[in-house]
Amino acid sequence: MLNPTLRALLLGWVACQFVPSMAMAATERRPLTADDINAVREIGDPQVSPDGQWVAYSVRTADPVKDKGTSHIWMSSWDGKQSVQLTNSDDSESSPRWSPDGKYLAFLTARGEDDPPEQVWLLDRQGGEAKPLTGFNGDVVDFEWSPDGKKLALIVSDEDPRKQRGADKDKTPLPIVIDRFYFKEDGTGYLGTQRRHLYVFDMATRKADNLTPDRFDESMPSWSPDGSRIAFYSNRNEDPDRNNEYGLYTIEPRAGANATLVTKFQGDAGDSSWMSAPTWRPDGRELAFVTAGDPKLIYYSVHNLAIVAATGGTSRIVTQALDRNVIEPHWSADGKSIYFLLEDDRNQVLSRLNVANGKIDRLLDGRRETTDYDLGNKGRIAVLDSTVDSPDAVYAFDGKQARMLSHHNDEWLASVQLGATEEISFPSKDGTRISGFVVTPPNYDANKRYPTLLWIHGGPVSQYANSFTLPWQIFASQGYVIVSANPRGSSGRGEAFTTAIYKDWGGKDSEDVLGAVDYVVQQGIADPNRLGVGGWSYGGILTNVVIAKDTRFKSATSGASISNVLAGYGTDMYIREYEMELGLPWKNLDTYLHNSYAFLHADRIKTPTLFLCGEQDFNVPLLNSEQMYQALRSLGVPTQLIIYPGEHHGIRKPTYLKDRMQRYLDWHGKYLNLPHT
Repeated sequence: MLNPTLRALLLGWVACQFVPSMAMAATERRPLTADDINAVREIGDPQVSPDGQWVAYSVRTADPVKDKGTSHIWMSSWDGKQSVQLTNSDDSESSPRWSPDGKYLAFLTARGEDDPPEQVWLLDRQGGEAKPLTGFNGDVVDFEWSPDGKKLALIVSDEDPRKQRGADKDKTPLPIVIDRFYFKEDGTGYLGTQRRHLYVFDMATRKADNLTPDRFDESMPSWSPDGSRIAFYSNRNEDPDRNNEYGLYTIEPRAGANATLVTKFQGDAGDSSWMSAPTWRPDGRELAFVTAGDPKLIYYSVHNLAIVAATGGTSRIVTQALDRNVIEPHWSADGKSIYFLLEDDRNQVLSRLNVANGKIDRLLDGRRETTDYDLGNKGRIAVLDSTVDSPDAVYAFDGKQARMLSHHNDEWLASVQLGATEEISFPSKDGTRISGFVVTPPNYDANKRYPTLLWIHGGPVSQYANSFTLPWQIFASQGYVIVSANPRGSSGRGEAFTTAIYKDWGGKDSEDVLGAVDYVVQQGIADPNRLGVGGWSYGGILTNVVIAKDTRFKSATSGASISNVLAGYGTDMYIREYEMELGLPWKNLDTYLHNSYAFLHADRIKTPTLFLCGEQDFNVPLLNSEQMYQALRSLGVPTQLIIYPGEHHGIRKPTYLKDRMQRYLDWHGKYLNLPHT
């Protein structure tokens, strides 16, 4: 706990900004517009201080001057009375991590001129400016304090020899030499031979030792409770690019140490978002981690919680009967339980497993999506949580009740009108029950029918949850009803539900989303003569299938989609997934053609369609949108192609985000007879 003198020093040193803990005084609320797409501040990565008195977290805000999103570190007191901005540079900061004694806060940033690599910087809580701690030529991508605070475990990328800085920027770039099976990645570009290594950094000497200098990629370091070993993941097969079999290793934190294999498990190099750092039991005897199942199922597989002896051996799955995805496991302080996030139908909740009897308690249940948390001392837990009416915020959770600590979006929320978001359930064509959501405009009149947009999520293995979805609210403010489903292929309903579209993209899932439209028409909500459809990534893929199968839609917006699957093989980042699921094109041509329905039946499309994509998208490359645009252009169907220069799969530049939102409104408004300005 900070004493009054130290607190005064701290608050006098930082650029303090106190955020109101209550909503602004009631004023006339306004409808949302495309401008609001950049209004919500993104909160992330809550971290409880060792004394339990503060929670640090990141806040990402759109910078209209630099036209980019900028992230800074904040902290809020556990009692909710103070919120303090700790960093405020021209660059972004992320990944706040407290030193074990609470005297320092380390974070990642790429401060400086000439596009430097991201490094660890250190903030002394007694005062003074943050200072650089590491100085590698490559990016520090992850780090963790040792239990005694004397060392850091770091994951550091090799320097990319092709990256030009300073005077080198005027030189002719070196040729790109490709000799890897997995050779391109969205946001990274073409992959070279550089790898990610595990380093140990001594705080006293500022010396860093590379513990794993070999040709492999390491990730997610985790210190043992006594600081004698570091656990980490690595795919050390002969050709790591060709499979997803990972090893859980431990190693002593000293130069020349040899890594020891604890166990092997199925990961997913194509989608590491679900992979979680291994967590040590407090007595150091066991490790818990998350593992996938059948490697042929790739990202369709349910991810389970596993436990293995720290000395090595066969792991045991402890959530097999759950048939739901779990992420972010952490042992409790007494070693009797494991906390984790449980993904269920339309919700993701903080849960706890009793290791002795397997009982699972849902600690923070209800209509919500908890996306991150941090275990503090004395039972204090900081959670990152969202509902349909409130964007992500940091909450203090004592095991019984959650109390909001961050209030960065309160003022904006108090100024706007939100539509009502309701859960729905309906039968698909074959009788399968499908869940989803309906969002109605503010001041909704149940006696009227409304122009309605079917909005389809990406993935396909993901789901719409009870969380705040800003585009839905903007559409609703402009007079639309939004209907969204979690069709087969979505997560949250078990492995059989997810794998129902394996090798069959646009099959049962198209029937499911069309069933959502039928439902809102039958309920008297949707105007059957004013229907639109849209989505991004797999949402765009399924949009193309829907308009090829059903001509009742008067408008469509297809973002970052593919319809000629043969064009995807070897041109995007999913080469492993193509071969595991669809096979080789020259051996399984019928499978590729079956999954190219929208392109091969483009002549059935009558819906005016807007295609959009990032110029440098390596996830679902631009050429796929170009093909569908050209097909509709040749067929005389009204169409347009929007290309966002320099953008990847996820559009990030604020001006482009606003442009995309406005184009959605304009396109659907034009064909559904709704004017939008």
